Amino acid sequence: MGSQEIVVDARGHRCPVPTLRLRKALEAAPAGGRVRLLADDPMARIDVPHFAAEVGAKILAREELDGGFSFLVAKP
Repeated sequence: MGSQEIVVDARGHRCPVPTLRLRKALEAAPAGGRVRLLADDPMARIDVPHFAAEVGAKILAREELDGGFSFLVAKP
């Protein structure tokens, strides 16, 4: 697996758009691929971990950025 990651910028969008964009990016990624989701919807703090657990993806990193969040998610 390469170290490249797919970046999904969902800032400015509200639930469920960030999670839907994450789902689409994970579907397109190869097995073991990494997707970084940028979101500023406060619900992402809850929705992204729930979604990742639901699909068997692993959250490798989670950061609070200035007014938003960054999640690094690995596809199973």
